[in-house]
Amino acid sequence: MNILILHGPNLNLLGTMSAQGGKRITLDKINTPLRRHVRNTDHTLKIIQTHKAFQAINIIQRNRNWADGFLFAPMAWARYEYSILDAIKASDISTIQLLFSNGFDDLDETSSIFSDICHSTIIGPPDQIYIDGIDAITNLS
Repeated sequence: MNILILHGPNLNLLGTMSAQGGKRITLDKINTPLRRHVRNTDHTLKIIQTHKAFQAINIIQRNRNWADGFLFAPMAWARYEYSILDAIKASDISTIQLLFSNGFDDLDETSSIFSDICHSTIIGPPDQIYIDGIDAITNLS
């Protein structure tokens, strides 16, 4: 299974945000366990982070025929980025939305414009929800 993972805006600063809460979670500390989690399986990951909505749209469109599943941490895009919403709808990729808890963001399922089009939403600490997302997306197929 090919899985596209898109980290939304400002997640390159996750280490700074997490340090305020007493933890030190970085994108590398998320991505490395993800790669380890799928090692020795038939899953292939493509992991990308961007701040720019137009790049996110390009990433989704360019990978629509490659990806069997899509994990998406929209961050601020969850409130207003309808062009990304349209790209996900048009791509027809099985999508799971990842929303952070524990002081990282104040989003929930009801405040995200992506909730209705995603197969599910996983809410939790950033260092766990990506692994849960991998397991959930692989169970959809």
